[in-house]
Amino acid sequence: MKPSQFSHSLSDGEKMTIAEMNFLQRMFYILQHYGSSLLKGAATTMAIAIICTLLGCVIGFAVGLVQTTEPHKKDGIIKRGFLKVVKIILTAYVEVFRGTPMMLQAAFIYYGMSQLFGINLGMWSAAIIIVSVNTGAYMAETVRGGILSVDPGQSEGARAIGMSHFQTMMLVILPQALRNIMPQIGNNLIINIKDTCVLSIIGTVELFFTFKSISGALYTYFEAATVTMIIYFILTFACSRILRYVETKMDGPSNFDLATTDTLAFTSGLTRYDAKKGGTF
Repeated sequence: MKPSQFSHSLSDGEKMTIAEMNFLQRMFYILQHYGSSLLKGAATTMAIAIICTLLGCVIGFAVGLVQTTEPHKKDGIIKRGFLKVVKIILTAYVEVFRGTPMMLQAAFIYYGMSQLFGINLGMWSAAIIIVSVNTGAYMAETVRGGILSVDPGQSEGARAIGMSHFQTMMLVILPQALRNIMPQIGNNLIINIKDTCVLSIIGTVELFFTFKSISGALYTYFEAATVTMIIYFILTFACSRILRYVETKMDGPSNFDLATTDTLAFTSGLTRYDAKKGGTF
């Protein structure tokens, strides 16, 4: 889909026809003539949001792990100094991208890369870099908080049995922290679905760009905005339901059997206590 497909001008007859329609008729007219363009824009929005959320999680986990890494007593001064410098750089990255609007970041990266370094980014590469780096900054703080929320005794116990810092993080801390930060990961996905609209400033043909093009071609801003809002709501609501289902699966079943080799032990029918449902042990 190219922006030029919306640049045509309406004939006098088409203008009269649209002017005589009521609100619902204009909405159906938009869906009939531009429905495929809206679907393509929605697909582009979802693709950018999902890809950038995944990449942002990778960036956030990497930054969060470094920020929560403490130097060992046996580490030399060079290693301690290097870790401190890296932490300062990562802190600056997080603060800058959390403290400035994504729209300005998009303009700065897209046009700045061209003027300063002669790198001409394509639509997709620019969109993915911008949203991923922005998401990574927010995820870094989320991961840091998730790691710190795990009981320190978990780390102490892991190190007591000879685990390295990397093994402790990968096998003990992060699996527990992941469940704690899962709602925020889903929240970032929903935010990215909506915030991809700022990419229209660099010409990315996503759902909001499609809305602006349609409303500019037909002069039906209210109707086009209504249709676009409904599409955004469907996308975000569907994602929130799916993510809620994933969270439920991560919690595990409410009923469970104990794994034991004692044949005299009663292992069936044990349940968790659910205060909301008035359950019993």
